[in-house]
Amino acid sequence: MTSASTATKAQWPTLLVGLIFVTAFALVGADFWRRGSLLIGIGVGVAAALRLLLPEERAGLLAVRSKGIDFMTTAAVGAAMVYIAWTIDPLGTG
Repeated sequence: MTSASTATKAQWPTLLVGLIFVTAFALVGADFWRRGSLLIGIGVGVAAALRLLLPEERAGLLAVRSKGIDFMTTAAVGAAMVYIAWTIDPLGTG
């Protein structure tokens, strides 16, 4: 097995969250900024859930500090993003 393949398998949680973010930024770029913002919040929530559920050695780059601190901060940011995206005035964008 190549080292690139091994690195990809080791970092799948980060790659999954990154894929969600790329999709969200594509939506924002296509002028669907509310949906993109909502998807960013969901992506941060997915990162929080993965950090909570995965063991330390499997969390990859999602592990920054202790599991509790990482989960609480990312869950709070994700919840705030989802709330803001859900409730913000669409400014005539429909």
